[in-house]
Amino acid sequence: MKTALSIAGSDSCGGAGIQADIKTMTMNGVYAMSAITALTAQNTTGVRAILESTPEFLQQQLDAVFEDIYPDAVKIGMVASTALIEVIARRLRHYGAVNIVVDPVMVATSGAALMKTDAVQALTEELFPLAVLVTPNIPEAEVLSGLSIQSREDMRAAAGQIGDAYGCAVLLKGGHSVHNADDLLYADGEFRWFTGRHIDNPNTHGTGCTLSSAIAANLAKGFDLTASVQRAKDYISGALAAMLDLGRGSGPLNHAFDLHSGFAGEA
Repeated sequence: MKTALSIAGSDSCGGAGIQADIKTMTMNGVYAMSAITALTAQNTTGVRAILESTPEFLQQQLDAVFEDIYPDAVKIGMVASTALIEVIARRLRHYGAVNIVVDPVMVATSGAALMKTDAVQALTEELFPLAVLVTPNIPEAEVLSGLSIQSREDMRAAAGQIGDAYGCAVLLKGGHSVHNADDLLYADGEFRWFTGRHIDNPNTHGTGCTLSSAIAANLAKGFDLTASVQRAKDYISGALAAMLDLGRGSGPLNHAFDLHSGFAGEA
C-alpha cells in the first residue's frame, strides 16, 4: 500500500487540516500519516486559538515517520512560523522526500489568519523549491505574486509569475473573485485549465486541504501530475455534490464527509 504524509495543523472540528487530510488520503487509497505543526481550536465559523508545536517536537515527528514508514508523497498545509518551516525543509532535504505538494495556507475559509507575515518569505524560499506542486487559492496567489486577480487572464499571469519565480508547478484554484470552479495548472512552461461546474454548496470548510491531499495521494500511487490533479478535482467535485450537511449552527460546514459520500475514486 502506498503511503502519504500530511504536515499540517489539527482542526478540532474535523473539517480541515490534518483530519481532512487523513480522511481524504484514506479514501483515495493510500496509508495516511501525520506530523502536526499546530493545534487549533476552531469550527467552521472561525479559529479561536492556535497552539504551535515546538520546532524540536515537529522534527521528532518527522524523524519518527521517515525512519520507519517512508512516505511516497508529502502534503504540507498550515505552517505558521519561520522556525517550523525551516525544520520541515531541513528534514525533507535530509530524507530526500518526493512528491511534495505545498498548500500555502495563509487564511482560513472563515477569514482567520493562519500564517505570520514573516513566514511567507520562508515558505517561498525554503519549501516552494522542494515542491512538485504548489496549490494557492486566489487570495494566496495575490500575496505570492503581488498581482490583483479578477479574471482568467489574471490567473495566467499570477500562476506563471509564481511558478517561474520559485521553480515549481502551480495549481491556481478558481473561485473567489473569478467566480467559477476552473483551476489553472502551470507546469513546465505550459498552462492547462481544469474545468469544473460550480456547486452551490455552503459546506466549503477545508476544501483546499482536501484537494491538495487528494493530489498527493494520487502522486503517491504513481499517477503523473496532470492525472493526479484531474483525479483530485473529480473527487472533491463529487464530495461537494453529495451536499451532506452535518451542522447545527449557522456557519458553513465542513465537507470532509468524503468518508461516507462514496466518491472515493480508485482505492
